[in-house]
Amino acid sequence: MPMELIADTRALADLVRGLRERPFFALDTEFLRETTYWPKLCLIQVAAEGIEALIDPLSPTLDLSPLFEALADPNVMKVFHAARQDIEIFVRLMGNPPTPIFDSQIAAMACGHGDSIAYDALVASVLKRKVDKSSRFSDWSRRPLSPEQLGYALADVTHLRDMYPLLQEELETRNRTDWVAEELGILTAPETYDVTPDNAWMRFKPRKTTAAYLAALKAVAGWREQTAQARDMPRGRILKDEAIYEIADQRPRSIDALTRLRGIPKGWAQSRMGHDLATAMDEALKDPEANAPKFERPAPSKPGVGPIVELLKVLLKQTADDQDVAARLIATVSDLEAIASDDPNSPVLKGWRREVFGDRALALKQGRLALVVKGKRLVAMDIAALSVD
Repeated sequence: MPMELIADTRALADLVRGLRERPFFALDTEFLRETTYWPKLCLIQVAAEGIEALIDPLSPTLDLSPLFEALADPNVMKVFHAARQDIEIFVRLMGNPPTPIFDSQIAAMACGHGDSIAYDALVASVLKRKVDKSSRFSDWSRRPLSPEQLGYALADVTHLRDMYPLLQEELETRNRTDWVAEELGILTAPETYDVTPDNAWMRFKPRKTTAAYLAALKAVAGWREQTAQARDMPRGRILKDEAIYEIADQRPRSIDALTRLRGIPKGWAQSRMGHDLATAMDEALKDPEANAPKFERPAPSKPGVGPIVELLKVLLKQTADDQDVAARLIATVSDLEAIASDDPNSPVLKGWRREVFGDRALALKQGRLALVVKGKRLVAMDIAALSVD
């Protein structure tokens, strides 16, 4: 099939009509963001039954609106691999995440292909094909794109198109479609892509809970987010994370005070950004109680919780191996800590996670389940059964 490069709106509309007639289409993007805050979309690849196309978002004669309509169509499944960054791009362009979606990386975790498996490894495992990675680090913003670049980009979605029915069938055969639903729900939740400056402090783990500290942390994190967005620069090029922690701790309200901080580069405090940050800090600290975000430090772990968590980690690994599923899909360390601390609201104690792991975790904690080595395998056995033996 000849390679098709879509560079005008009419051709895109024709393509999209075909895509919306299919039950699903695979989608991938090529973008640059090393020197920017906002990712620069350079190429969009799509593939469905009988359709393979490349879309040039840099073309001055192209309006992407027809594609956005397809991405929002509830009757057509959109298939990605490791979708978060791709969806982030479309959230900025469309205002909302594409829906419904399927993420082959998440599905692979539920089907026993490993934790966060790379695309080329998944293609090799499912389709027995080798992925050409020669153009992976191309500059996708340069035009014209070479035949090698175009071939590499198109292969990404044709493999994805061919894998989707196989992964979907495996999920259904193993009754694991619900296992990926929660993760997919996170990917399509607008709050996942929230970059509101007022909420930027949530990316950090506060080291203190005083009003002054929290007000300063919110102010400096929000200032950096707003500045990075306005200047279209990566956050770290505006101010490093460690400098934000130091500023929240020391709370400088003047250029002179900023100058004395170790995390501030020489001369930075005297720049326009330094002046703006000092002003933002001074404003926030005029009334720390009013400007501090609400934050409750997690309750300290109960005595003896640490060893229980370690034991639960072993059970989680055994369960994941036994079920042929990635452990991360079942539970996180935080989930294990919640069980060890008698938190009844742990996600592991709900739905399929409880059936697969939660009840066993409670049984192990309560002394009703034992981990036993049989041959070269670790197995979980009911204590009562062991007593009978």
